[in-house]
Amino acid sequence: MEITYTMQGDYLLPNLTLPEQENREIGIWGQRHKTYLLNHHKVRYYNLLTSCKLIDYLADINVQAENMYQTLVKQLAEQEEVTEQLKAENLMLWVQKMNNIQNRAREIVNKNIIYQ
Repeated sequence: MEITYTMQGDYLLPNLTLPEQENREIGIWGQRHKTYLLNHHKVRYYNLLTSCKLIDYLADINVQAENMYQTLVKQLAEQEEVTEQLKAENLMLWVQKMNNIQNRAREIVNKNIIYQ
């Protein structure tokens, strides 16, 4: 492998390029975890970034978090009997309960995956 250099002032700097990476969707969960890494685990973030593993890592976190969130919402709705029948009978109560369930599921995902 031949390394080429560019003169910048009095210094020769290597011409470095990153390898091509697959364009994967990071999503909201991956973005939240990225912000957490930048604020609390900078060394880990920069190690992933410089090894070209950051995008794959964040995309995997996003998939795990989304799956956990969807599963939790479904399970909690079943436990609390938030059904389509309730939605048809009392829409405002259904919305209230679903918002509560979604907020709890979001908190659980944040605690167990995103901020860990």
